[in-house]
Amino acid sequence: MRELLEAVAAGDVSPAEAEAELAGYATGEAGRFDAARETRAGVPEAILADGKTPAEVADLAATAVETTGRAIVTRLDAEALATVRERLDAFEADDTYHERARVLVAHTDAFERPQLDATVGVVTAGTSDAEPAGEAAVLAREMGAQVERVDDVGVASIVRLLDQLPALRDLDVLIVAAGREGALPTVVAGLVDTPVIGLPVSAGYGHAGEGEAALDGMLQSCTALTAVNVDAGFTAGAQAALIARAVDAARAE
Repeated sequence: MRELLEAVAAGDVSPAEAEAELAGYATGEAGRFDAARETRAGVPEAILADGKTPAEVADLAATAVETTGRAIVTRLDAEALATVRERLDAFEADDTYHERARVLVAHTDAFERPQLDATVGVVTAGTSDAEPAGEAAVLAREMGAQVERVDDVGVASIVRLLDQLPALRDLDVLIVAAGREGALPTVVAGLVDTPVIGLPVSAGYGHAGEGEAALDGMLQSCTALTAVNVDAGFTAGAQAALIARAVDAARAE
């Protein structure tokens, strides 16, 4: 501890970095950032922009970069994006904004993303599923998995799915996103021997729209699959990447 305090006094370590090392979190103006989450639970801490002001999002993103070398910001709009990027300029972090997924990822030069010998497939029924599916893909990639996208293979024209079956069967874990009645994950899970995570999407209308029917259908699936909440791309990506990590460890033995 003395060495850490001396580093803070010398200006080599910031107070936020020291707090993160000692307590596992860092406290900023917008709240606490769980800097130890990835070490503790295997899933990196992310900043949900919904419900926060652009200044609060930027403050948490700066704390993330300062303490871990990376920031992951989800559900980010254009106004908050500009504020976050302006704040991160001080850290000289490279960032990528995944516009359709509404996710920003920023890395410092010193940050090294893990690399797993395992591939997550992210499958969508249609273009309307792109936002939560994209969020899942970004998170799985940030956790070290390789990611393969298979898009627009919904059951309305099932031949599109059948054409992709050889590719899907080669992947280690699948996230399957679908709205409306949510049938695609059930069909896919009946055709592959790969873990399938159903991602219901709030694409739909009328009775049981906004993802309700999709979620109910996945929960009632007669094939073996798991399901996350409606539009929960982050959770689907995290679960898939944890499975990918186990696959990677088994291959390394």
